[in-house]
Amino acid sequence: MDLNSASTVVLQVLTQATSQDTAVLKPAEEQLKRWETQPGFYSVLLNIFTNHALDVNVRWLAVLYFKNGIDRYWRRVAPHALSEEEKTTLRAGLITNFNEPVNQIATQISVLIAKVARVDCPRQWPQLIPTLLESLKVQDDLRQHRALLTFYHVTKTLSSKRLAADRKIFYDLASGIYSFVCSLWNHHTDTFLQQVCTGDEAAAMNSLERTLLSLKVLRKLTVHGFVEPHWSVEVMGFLHAVFERLKQFLECSRSIRAENVCRDRLEKTIILFTKVLLDFLDQHPFSFTPLIQRSLEFAVSYVFTEAGEGVVFERFIVQCMNLIKMIVKNYAYKPSKNIEDSSPETLEAHKIKTAFFTYPTLMEMCRRLVTHYFLLTKEELTMWEEDPEGFTVEETGGDSWKYSLRPCTEVLFIDIFHEYNQTLTPVLLEMVHSLQGPTNMEDTNAILMKDAVYNAVGLAAYELFDSVDFDQWFKNQLLAELQVSHNRYKPIRRRVIWLIGQWISVKFKADLRPMLYEAIRNLLQDQDLVSCIHLQSLLFFLNACLPVDDFEFRTDQFLPYLESMFTLLFQLLQEVTQCDTKMHVLHVLSCVIERVNMQIRPYVGCLVQYLPLLWKQSEEHNMLRCAILTTLIHLVQ
Repeated sequence: MDLNSASTVVLQVLTQATSQDTAVLKPAEEQLKRWETQPGFYSVLLNIFTNHALDVNVRWLAVLYFKNGIDRYWRRVAPHALSEEEKTTLRAGLITNFNEPVNQIATQISVLIAKVARVDCPRQWPQLIPTLLESLKVQDDLRQHRALLTFYHVTKTLSSKRLAADRKIFYDLASGIYSFVCSLWNHHTDTFLQQVCTGDEAAAMNSLERTLLSLKVLRKLTVHGFVEPHWSVEVMGFLHAVFERLKQFLECSRSIRAENVCRDRLEKTIILFTKVLLDFLDQHPFSFTPLIQRSLEFAVSYVFTEAGEGVVFERFIVQCMNLIKMIVKNYAYKPSKNIEDSSPETLEAHKIKTAFFTYPTLMEMCRRLVTHYFLLTKEELTMWEEDPEGFTVEETGGDSWKYSLRPCTEVLFIDIFHEYNQTLTPVLLEMVHSLQGPTNMEDTNAILMKDAVYNAVGLAAYELFDSVDFDQWFKNQLLAELQVSHNRYKPIRRRVIWLIGQWISVKFKADLRPMLYEAIRNLLQDQDLVSCIHLQSLLFFLNACLPVDDFEFRTDQFLPYLESMFTLLFQLLQEVTQCDTKMHVLHVLSCVIERVNMQIRPYVGCLVQYLPLLWKQSEEHNMLRCAILTTLIHLVQ
């Protein structure tokens, strides 16, 4: 393909390929597909997307076709592989200028350079890294940023290679450039902090972007660039500096308004700092040992004391809790039962952990988790009022919920309680005893506090097996709390149902099951069931019907409640609207049918008639249709 004559033709077809008219678009795409294997095609594309005078959409499309061509035809063994001569020309052209003015196109160019680097660097492309490093030193802001962006994508790609020879190459690269990248990061970080102090917002935004990119490079080099990073003074120096920089950036966030664009990038940078620590701990637990004390002090200070008030934000709290959790649970830090079998590194790490997690520290962490982080927020209570079914579905596993703070706090509580249960059991039991008896309906804080403590007792059920007489608690208090109908008591009713569901497979006498079935039936008869507790009732009911040990379920105990239960569950199936909720109801119905077997026959007529209608309504919900089929299988059997 002659470049001069072909450029005009290819440019015209690319322009047609950006059209919204399918009659123009389709033939253009077919022509571009035919050209993919033509010699010289990618050289033409390079000339087009590096020509800043052309239409942005056309240049964008040229970059995408070039990038896709690398995946398909760059390797020597690929069918219709590019010639070595053309690849040499392309490699030289890609790093001639780092001056792309459009951010999106610049990102795509950086990604495609990284794709080429994965195959060719450093053997066929030794010029790449030196060229990038030189471009990082220039005074031109645009060129420096584009080179840094490319440097990050190249580093990210090379760090992901796993063959031993490739790992060795990356180790050599990391040791050779680490000092330079550290100084680059420090320079951009200091510049940003100075510009924030002087109020130069535009300049600070540019410096913050460079700080973020250089930190991303350092993260890859630190985590993947060294076999034993604790022997590197520069690596450990950088990691210790992370804590100081984190404090500076958190303090800096006080002066930047929440709606400021710079605030969003600042929070991303703060989160990236925590990712450096988390990744390093994950990949090099023993190299992390010198950082255990400082990491715990930092995270606990910001999450569990007043030091974090006014500066921390939700994602940062989650990251700090993850850091604590990873240190507490890390297998490398747990000595063997026979101490002599443990390595010195393990014993050293365990010693640091033990010295940090004293009784006062653990007690304060436990209390703050329960009395602060477990409390339902105003936003959650409002959502419950406005969309009760949606709130319940989301709380038990919606996509947005899994990224929120609550599940993270609960997992941390479980891990800490499991690790230090002898210390924390008396603390939690004291909180339970302080809440015995009736609760003032006008005291919202007291209601929310009881909900939080009950949540903790449910999460720690297995650890509290020998410390809580749950049968007596159920008979003497929990059963009565289920019968409180006051609207403000909804959180407690909901939590008690969940709490019993947690304990029923841990410690619950079979003789108490009729009382439990009676309570469930009363709840299912509640006219306000959907807005109160419906899904928790079903989950609780499911636990009651499916004990861990099948011998605990006695059909004769359940038969007196079968007709009313089945009828009420069927009514609930028709009433609820969320797909997830209908699946839960069907699951419970299937469970009932499976447990009572042929004795369900007199009551299933209405369900058999309703399932075909539900099948039609669930055309776009495959999981719900699976639940319908499961129910039908149990009916047929």
